[in-house]
Amino acid sequence: MNSIKRLYQIFGLILLMFFSACSKQKIFTENDINIIPKPAELTLTEGVFEFSNATKFVISNEGIKEVAKTLIKKFEKAAGFKIETVSTTPNKNFIQFKKDNTFEKEAYELVVSSDNITITAKEDAGFIYGLETLRQLLPTAIENSSETSANWVIPALTIKDKPRFQHRGLMLDISRHFFDKAYIKKTIDRLVMHKMNVLHLHLVDDQGWRIEIKKYPKLTEVGAFRVDQEHVAWNSRKTNSPDEKGTYGGFLTQEELKEIVAYAQAKNIEVIPEIEMPAHVSSAIAAYPELSCYGKSIAVPSGGLWPITDIYCAGKESTFEFLENVLDEVMTIFPSKYIHIGGDEATKTNWEKCPHCQKRIKEEDLEDVEELQSYFVKRIEKYINSKGKSLIGWDEILEGGLAPEATVMSWRGTKGGFEAAEQGHDVIMTPESHCYFNFYQGPQNEEPTAFNAYTPLSKVYQFDPVVEGMTETQANHVLGGQANLWSEYITTNEDSEYMIFPRLAALSETLWSTKTSRNWENFSKRLETQFERYDNLGINYAKSAFLVTSSSFANLDKKNILISLENEFPNANIRYVLGDLKLDANAKKYTDTIQIKETTILKASLFKEGKPIGKIFTDTIKFHKAFGKKLKFKTPFNENYKGDGPSNIVNVIRGSKNFHDGQWQAWLGDDMEVVIDLGEQETLQKVVVGTIENQGAGIYFPTSVVVLVSQDGVNYTEAGKTERAFSTNSDADLFDFEIGFKETTARYIKVIANNLKKAPNGGGTWLFVDEILVD
Repeated sequence: MNSIKRLYQIFGLILLMFFSACSKQKIFTENDINIIPKPAELTLTEGVFEFSNATKFVISNEGIKEVAKTLIKKFEKAAGFKIETVSTTPNKNFIQFKKDNTFEKEAYELVVSSDNITITAKEDAGFIYGLETLRQLLPTAIENSSETSANWVIPALTIKDKPRFQHRGLMLDISRHFFDKAYIKKTIDRLVMHKMNVLHLHLVDDQGWRIEIKKYPKLTEVGAFRVDQEHVAWNSRKTNSPDEKGTYGGFLTQEELKEIVAYAQAKNIEVIPEIEMPAHVSSAIAAYPELSCYGKSIAVPSGGLWPITDIYCAGKESTFEFLENVLDEVMTIFPSKYIHIGGDEATKTNWEKCPHCQKRIKEEDLEDVEELQSYFVKRIEKYINSKGKSLIGWDEILEGGLAPEATVMSWRGTKGGFEAAEQGHDVIMTPESHCYFNFYQGPQNEEPTAFNAYTPLSKVYQFDPVVEGMTETQANHVLGGQANLWSEYITTNEDSEYMIFPRLAALSETLWSTKTSRNWENFSKRLETQFERYDNLGINYAKSAFLVTSSSFANLDKKNILISLENEFPNANIRYVLGDLKLDANAKKYTDTIQIKETTILKASLFKEGKPIGKIFTDTIKFHKAFGKKLKFKTPFNENYKGDGPSNIVNVIRGSKNFHDGQWQAWLGDDMEVVIDLGEQETLQKVVVGTIENQGAGIYFPTSVVVLVSQDGVNYTEAGKTERAFSTNSDADLFDFEIGFKETTARYIKVIANNLKKAPNGGGTWLFVDEILVD
């Protein structure tokens, strides 16, 4: 009897353990799945698959073994599992790979059951992407070698997936800033993670030649290095003497590039080299001056160069001999289908006068220098085609007539791509508006220096390579799209990461996922998990999308300011406080425009789980005695920078580092002189003049600010003055000139801000003012 009772107890304990285990088993929903880019089809089924030390990878192909090795190593580091690869299929707890020749090249199917995982594909590309999807089903701890306590369980499901576009790329400009082999390989790994398949290496530009060419050693001895002026704004750097030795730069040897290419090939990444011509080649002409029209010696430029007049001579046969020799060596390194030749921004003033070029125009019966560029491109294309390769160029290669089989990369909007597709040419869309990752992605005051334009994460997600109005035939010529990271303002690898991520995640979904499946709100939710992966991988990604931004309107009649707050994320939980209150869980939820009638401080942030996320937005609103008063300018402000109207500089609203934000008035070459009529006698003791400097854009702080006061508007007395000597500045900066003086009474205030008048590099000078505050 006791033995029977004991059996019941044991049986009960077993049942309890069984049901406890079942109750603890995670029930997955689609909200738990945060794959980027979003798969074409996903169906959840019952159960889970659990990884353990007993899990096996069933692999019979050496290529697939290399593909699987990355994930196996991650398990070993993050979970401590010693996952084996076997050739014989076990009964359960395994991952297997099946080939199916009916699949498209990059397509895959991932089937997860409680017993096993099967990835089916035609080629290694599909297996790579299947494994990348499997990686994103796992806890984010898989990316972190110090984490060993995660629950290594994924849901049972079926995913059928393939890319929408065949070209999904990133251009890395290694000319303006040199990136070494290690960083390029790291970038390749991250492209694979996002199911991108093209790395476009911009190897040649005015400011640096980065590829070893054995036949022409001076290209790297001279062309790979420029005089170090990195402390000066990019577009304010001086022209150097060709006799001054360059020390800033570097280059990749052919062996290093071959290693990069092989590394990329194993991960289904095509590396496309760009060898610029006929313009953006000052680095080559600095090495071999005879390549230009007049053979004049020049230095490798240290910074911005415009117009680009030192270009290859299209009339000399020796130019084409040089280029063919260079291309021969390039093509032995890069097995890619394409060779990119640039072809953009060539200022042809030298061609118009050069006897060699004019002779070529006459002999070839060309109309003008535009047709000469077309001749140049077509001749190079013919040579590239003879080697079994295809030519890509920026959309300027359309000018003068497009080479017969060329592919156009459309960057000046999508017009060039539209026209090329209409002519029957393949196109890759990469418009500045959505794909230039060298643009700011958040409020300029909070961001590192970048090109003065704005492409936030949400705008990248709106990109579609097939543009409105295209016929089906045109759309079939659209190969895809890519991001471009020009590196004029990049100084470190961390800067590069910051500009690429998370915008690359948004772009990857626009190029991989179906158009109908894309949804910004759903993507935003999945992005939170992607951020965790970035954190664990040590990627210096931008958190700009978290930042709260504001727009303000001054109601001069009612003497108040209306402030609107927003964030990139839909239905954002923005909270704010005024004055000295603490921004915490008790902060007021933002629902509508905030009305401000007195001096205060506004603090706001996106909130999650009762806490602010990211950097706190802070705005000091200071009402002053000149608010909304009448103004009279000696010299009118420039028509291109009028602020929000005549009263802009006394509307209490301050400008940002983005001088296009509509809160700045500006004078080109002229001083700012303005009289403020306070309407009645006021007691005064300080005037503050808000200014900005952006030397790269030709904007300079005033050299001095003078304040004069008057009782009658006719007779003025100087109340105070402050001076600021010019100094080199590579950043965009805001500065308030404060002029304090002995307390006085006056009705009229005259403020004079003196323009620098002449820039160090000889250019014109802008003076910008956002507010004159009177206390």
